[in-house]
Amino acid sequence: MARADVEFGSRGVTCRAWLYLPESDRPAPIIVMAHGLGAIKEMRLDAFAERFCDAGYACLVFDYRHFGASDGQPRQLLSVRRQLQDWAAAIAFARSLTEVDNRRVILWGTSFGGGHVMVAAARDGDVAAVIAQCPFTSGTASVLAMEPATAVRVTGRAIADLAAKLLRRDPVMVGLAGEPHDTALMTAPDVVAGYLPLVPDGQAFTNEVAARVVPEIALHHPGRALAELTCPVLVCVCDKDSVAPPRQTVRYAHRGPTTQLIRYPEGHFDIYVGDAFEEVVADQVDFLDRVVPLG
Repeated sequence: MARADVEFGSRGVTCRAWLYLPESDRPAPIIVMAHGLGAIKEMRLDAFAERFCDAGYACLVFDYRHFGASDGQPRQLLSVRRQLQDWAAAIAFARSLTEVDNRRVILWGTSFGGGHVMVAAARDGDVAAVIAQCPFTSGTASVLAMEPATAVRVTGRAIADLAAKLLRRDPVMVGLAGEPHDTALMTAPDVVAGYLPLVPDGQAFTNEVAARVVPEIALHHPGRALAELTCPVLVCVCDKDSVAPPRQTVRYAHRGPTTQLIRYPEGHFDIYVGDAFEEVVADQVDFLDRVVPLG
C-alpha cells in the first residue's frame, strides 16, 4: 500500500487529499471519500481507507474547501452547495488518474457526507457504487431531534451570521459538538464523547462553523436522491443514532430501487472505532467485492 498527498481544484480553490494505491499489477477501482459535519479526513477516514486499500481498492480521501488541509476563506465555512461542488471536482480528479481503473469510481461518505454521496451520485449518473454510512438524510428529522431551546439559540446565531455576511463582517460561529444545552449543532449526550476523540492527538481542529449553514441544513433532504439511483447502493444505519435520526433514513432506503440496507445496534459515533468499526468495514468490503469486483 502507498499513500501520497495530492491536490485538485474546485471552483478555483485547492482541495487537498490522500491518494491510496494498493499493491497490484492492474489498475484498481477507486473510492472517493469524505467526512461529515465539520470533520476532517484525519478523523478515522484513514482507518477505513487502509482497509479498502488492503482489499485491493484505491482511495481518494479529501477535505472540503474551508476545512482541514484544503484552502478556502473564510475558514470553517460549511456550505452544502460548495461541498457538493467539491464532490464533483473530486470525482473528476479521480477519473483523470491513469494509475487507477478510472472507469469505476465509487463514492463513500459518512454522516453529513453520507447524504452528499447520494446527491453527488444522482447528479453524476455514472458512478459504479455508493456507500453511505450513518448518513444525514433529512434536515427536518435532524432539526426535530434538537432540544427546542438549543434550536432557538442556534437559529439566533444563524440570523446574526447572515446579517454579518450582508455587512461583509467576519462570520458568527456556532459550535459543532457540544454538551446538552450548549449552543451547538450536535448536543446529544453521546456527541462530545464520540466526536472529539476522533481527532488524533496533536491534530489541529476547530470545533465550530459559520452559523449561516443552519437554514441550509434544515432544508436539505439528500435521502430523496436514493429513489433516483440505479447503481448499487449500501446504506449503513445506526439504530441508536442521536445525530442522524435513523427512521427517515430507513424510509428513504426502502424507496431506493438498488439500495441495500444494513442496520447496526450502535450510536452515531460507535462505528468509527472498536468492534463496531470492524463489523461495518467488513460489510462494506463484502459489498464492494460483490458489486465492483477487482479485475
